[in-house]
Amino acid sequence: MAVNKVIPKKRGRPATGRDPVTAIRLPADLKGALDKWIEQQPEPKPSRSEAIREAVKDWLTGMGLLNR
Repeated sequence: MAVNKVIPKKRGRPATGRDPVTAIRLPADLKGALDKWIEQQPEPKPSRSEAIREAVKDWLTGMGLLNR
């Protein structure tokens, strides 16, 4: 007699990435400038999140706080 093993479903939304989410508020002028910069980039264009990550990395690297 075969026993069917029931695997319970995991609760909640499935994970979409490795890093925890950090939300920020951007004033309209800063968001607009960021979107203009993104439009000037070659395909595939970075997402707004990717652009912000790169800007922060560049800034921290320039300050000597992050090694690339």
